[in-house]
Amino acid sequence: MIIKERNLAVAIILTIVTCGIYGLYWFVKLTDETKYLTGTDGADGITALLLTLVTCGIYGLYWNYKLGEKVDMLKRNRGQDSTSSSVLFIILAIFGLTIVNYVIAQSELNCYANA
Repeated sequence: MIIKERNLAVAIILTIVTCGIYGLYWFVKLTDETKYLTGTDGADGITALLLTLVTCGIYGLYWNYKLGEKVDMLKRNRGQDSTSSSVLFIILAIFGLTIVNYVIAQSELNCYANA
């Protein structure tokens, strides 16, 4: 799987301009790419999206927590110190700032896309 570098500003603007539709695509790609890079088990992107919709966002909180763990794992793989991103991701998600989680995770994925 090829990890695609995404411009963070463009991704945010597209998410806003498309009223969140690009955000759904971004969600699926983040899920698939972090799962591939970390080698962890779990739902693929489409399944995670459907579970989030069916559970009215409850699965989304779990997904954010797991995404934080994967971001920490990716940072450790690159030799960086990693704090508990999971807690930060949950707090941001509770306050409706999940797009910030997307940006943090995509920033980490961009490091792998450039490598």
